[in-house]
Amino acid sequence: MTVAIMAAGVASASAAGLTGAGSTLVAPLMANWINGFEIKEGIPVKYGSVGSGAGIAQITARTVDFGASDAPLTPEQAAACNGCVQIPWALTGVAIGFHIPGVKKLNVSGPVLVGIYTGKITKWNDPKVKKLNPGVHLPGLGITPVFRSDGSGDTYAFTDYLSKISPAWKTHVGSATSVQFPTGVGGKGNSGVTSTVTSTNGSIGYISASYLVAAGLPAAAVQNKAGKFEFPNLNNIEAAAAVVKKVPSNNKISITNPPKKATTAYPISTFTYGIVPHDAGQKGFLQQFAKYAITTGQKYGAALDFAPLPNVVKQAAQKAIGSL
Repeated sequence: MTVAIMAAGVASASAAGLTGAGSTLVAPLMANWINGFEIKEGIPVKYGSVGSGAGIAQITARTVDFGASDAPLTPEQAAACNGCVQIPWALTGVAIGFHIPGVKKLNVSGPVLVGIYTGKITKWNDPKVKKLNPGVHLPGLGITPVFRSDGSGDTYAFTDYLSKISPAWKTHVGSATSVQFPTGVGGKGNSGVTSTVTSTNGSIGYISASYLVAAGLPAAAVQNKAGKFEFPNLNNIEAAAAVVKKVPSNNKISITNPPKKATTAYPISTFTYGIVPHDAGQKGFLQQFAKYAITTGQKYGAALDFAPLPNVVKQAAQKAIGSL
């Protein structure tokens, strides 16, 4: 299935259909939503997989009918968007892909990832990495960290996690859709990071789980707060989301680095959001599409490593859709 890619300045849809833009993470799932929705409702939808940052910019400028972002709006973005509602409509994990010749299994921790992305851990046989991987022959190969060069919700989730792990990271780098990484090379979109990691010996990068699986790249197991090394599998993503007992009124939810009680949680899990303005001319169609995404559309998730929304989050999403 394909997602229609639009130019950045595309005009808003007419009554004939909807246009959206944003997250590359959600794009594979979005393609299924669009096909299913068109078959069910007969309403065409076009989606530009341009990155969360660009998606926020386009819905703020009202050049599309909806935006999509894996990062919730900042207070400044929410103000600029002038009455936008964010709807949590999908749940997945940001995987850590790697390319080390002869190594198919790798354990990493938050402190090791901070060390790699600050340039303090530069070789795969560094004692800190070896300690997490007993019995694995790690070569004295240089590490190439790969990051997103565009504004990205994956970057937000990854840096949100690192900010919770490291006060120094939080102070000097921070968490946002776009940050100044101390070291490494950039790739545009999930496809760009995936391609760079695939072609670069010694590389490591954060990649939406569905892209990593499609590319056949191995995923590192990431140590959670309970001390267990977990993969971005559906049950581990669900375990991270299960800590959500209440959703704030703005629907901003962070489930990175969940508490020890979430023993099997994958610690870089994230919700992803639809961003829809209150003053939308296509209000009825947008409500139909968003309702489809959080109900029938969830059936497409498992094959792409998207877990079902927890009931408390689904209820918050329904409330947000109803408020449009």
